[in-house]
Parts: sequence; structure tokens; C-alpha cells
Amino acid sequence: MSFSMGLKNKFLFTIMVLIWGVNWSAMKIGLQIAPVFTFNFHRFIFSTIFLLFLCLVKKVSWVKDLQTNVRMIIYCFTSIFGFTLTTFGLIYQSSGVGAVLTYTQPIWVFLLSLFLLNEKFSFTKLFGIFLGLLGVTLLFLKDVGSMASTSSILIVFGAILWALSTVYYKMKLENVDTIYLNFYNSLLATLTAFILSLALENPFATYNLNYLINVVYSGVLASGVGMTIWVFLLKNENAVTLSSSSLIVPLLALVFSSIILGEEIGYRTILGSTFVLAGIYLVNRKKMS
Repeated sequence: MSFSMGLKNKFLFTIMVLIWGVNWSAMKIGLQIAPVFTFNFHRFIFSTIFLLFLCLVKKVSWVKDLQTNVRMIIYCFTSIFGFTLTTFGLIYQSSGVGAVLTYTQPIWVFLLSLFLLNEKFSFTKLFGIFLGLLGVTLLFLKDVGSMASTSSILIVFGAILWALSTVYYKMKLENVDTIYLNFYNSLLATLTAFILSLALENPFATYNLNYLINVVYSGVLASGVGMTIWVFLLKNENAVTLSSSSLIVPLLALVFSSIILGEEIGYRTILGSTFVLAGIYLVNRKKMS
């Protein structure tokens, strides 16, 4: 965690990473019961309702400027496409490894920031990128020849798109209310998932209580509360530094997936995850004064 954060932001950051750490297990359980677009549709229904309630309580003003709305649409669909790739990847990949691969995001944020946000180059961060990619390679090679290897590729591409949306937000949308932007994103995600589910799956199928609990958790807490905190912190903190959340979320996801789902944490997973997290730490590390 960045020690430059104020007490309030540190508290919000802690809540966010705990929610997201557990959410990988919740998503995995949900995807074992329902197909991808149906799961996303159900999940985002809950987050959209929750965020609409927050917008009404806060009396958030709707954005009417055409240019800002176009920028929000670009941000949202980049985010939605990335999340969809991640969700597909999670079907055949363990939730713990899926979290580690997804949270290579700050490595991609740094690379994009070099060109788009004038982030300063350093050999320490370059070495961090090398370690991170080495870790990704180890995690990928573990599953070569299986469906999990394809899933790993999808999850990494999802992480790259998340990084792209993060940098785009810092460039174009910092002045937009965070709750409103997250509501906008959730609404478009709901509509997109519903259309695809209606065409390819069955969004109105009846599911059990276990599924409902995990969908509500993913929708209200992870997408609603967690993403709102993320965008709020992104507005107030450095984009690369904030991504130090990656140091904590994958570790929590690995622990929770072992406890909740009984997923085995093998030596290659530990080694690959260690390289990834060490790389992320170096990318996010600030020079000592």
C-alpha cells in the first residue's frame, strides 16, 4: 500500500482489497453454475441498482456534455471488454492464478504511462516488468496444452484492457463524479451482457440460493462498492502508485480460494506469483528520499 495515502484513503483501500480478494472465489462459484454473459448480466443488475440508489441519495447531476459522454462510453466499453475476457478466462483457470494474472495490470499501466502520461523511466521499474513477465510466463507454462493456458491469455489481455481504461480515465475523465461514472459503466455492462445472454444463453433461468448469494456479493460489493472506491482513489492518487493494490489482492485471492474452494497452491503457482508480485512492487516502488 502506498504510505503517501491519507488515513481515509488507506481505510477505503483496505476495504476494497478485502472485497476483491474474496470476489475471485465468488465469481468462480457463480461461473460454475451459470454461463458467462448470464452471470455478468445478473451481477451487474445488482450493482446498477445499488449505484443508482447512491446517485439518487447524493443527488448526482447527469453529465450532459456530448464530448464527456463519448469519452465515458469509450472508457466503459474498454472496461467491459476487459472484464468479459477475464470472466471467460476464469472458467478454466483457478481463481487464485486468475487474480495474479489480472493484477499484472500495474505493469501495463506503467508501460502505457511511459507514452501517454509521461511517466518517468527507471531501470528499477524495467527490472520489475521483467520479473512480472517472468512470473506470468511461469504461470502460463504450468498449463500449456490445456484449456487453462488459453484462459491465462484471455485474463492477461483483460488486464491490459483494464490498464488502458485506467490510463484513459486519468487522461480524460478525472473531473467526472466517481459514483456516476461507475453507475454509467455498470448500466452499459448490464445492457451489453443482457443482449448477449438473450442471444446466446438464457438470462431468465432459475438458479439456487448459493448462486444468488455469490451474484449479489459480486454485484453489490465487488462491482458496486469496490469499483466505486477504486475510481474514487484513482481520482485522488497516482495511477501507477494506486495499482500497488496488486500486491495484496492476488495474495488474498490465493488464500481465500484455498479456504473457500479448496484450490491447491502448488510450488509453480507460488514461484510465479512471487515473481509477479515482486515485479509489481518494483514498478510501484518510490525512490527513498
